Amino acid sequence: MIRIITDSTNDLDKETLEKHNVMVLPLYVNFSDASYKDGVDITTPELYKLVSEKKELPKTAAIPMQTFITVFQEIVDQGDEVIFTGISKQMSKTYENAVLASREVNEEKIFVVDSMNLSTGIGLLVLKACKYRDEGKTAKEIALLLNQDNKRVLSQFAIETMEYLHKGGRCSSLAKIFGTLLKIKPMIAVRDGKMHVAKKPHGKMQVALDIMIEQIKKDLPRLDPDMVIVTHSLAFESNDYIRSRLSEFLGDIPILSTVAGCVISSHCGQGTIGILYMVKDEHNDVNEA
Repeated sequence: MIRIITDSTNDLDKETLEKHNVMVLPLYVNFSDASYKDGVDITTPELYKLVSEKKELPKTAAIPMQTFITVFQEIVDQGDEVIFTGISKQMSKTYENAVLASREVNEEKIFVVDSMNLSTGIGLLVLKACKYRDEGKTAKEIALLLNQDNKRVLSQFAIETMEYLHKGGRCSSLAKIFGTLLKIKPMIAVRDGKMHVAKKPHGKMQVALDIMIEQIKKDLPRLDPDMVIVTHSLAFESNDYIRSRLSEFLGDIPILSTVAGCVISSHCGQGTIGILYMVKDEHNDVNEA
């Protein structure tokens, strides 16, 4: 039996994860006086409530190597194999810890794949892994396929507020002031496993949403038909708007909406929303503004 494992930054909903029998290991969200397991001890609404109360932005921490060793060992002892993919190795030590644990337990039974992504960019790969597993592919074959698929994932996010990027050290105070005054809604794209500012639209959030919608419309001829995912951090109105627009031209391609977990929300802030999908060939970089 092949066990598919991911981490809590995958941002798929519990129903989808349970349906496909996917195990989730949590990263950590740490305030100065308390530590929480993402999605286990704390939800996204609770996170924002604590940030407001404590006037403090939390730090996030990787899954410890020992956690991976314990989980991997139990599965291998049962005679099963493991496929693990989680947050990009460029963004967290989680990948490195998983690799070290696989070497400690049994490299021939445990396959660790760098998603080169975050949020439901990981989720798309997890769902591909489940599809391959259900088709009867071996764990090694699945890992090889995922190491190609990870280059076909397109992830773009529009940021409602620059407050979290600023507090997290991802933009300077000056950039935050000018960004706020100019009403910039930075658009983040994931390329080569890292987050980049792809565009800097000015004005209302809908401007940024429309840019993302136009991008996927351009990609429609090469769109992977399995699924398009809209992921947001409590941006329900933006989610409804995007889903309505996407339904106009996606035809039979399923659209899944999910709420971002605490790790992703800690870095991007409330109101963040993204459109994530795969294309049939390697993606080209979105032009930076």
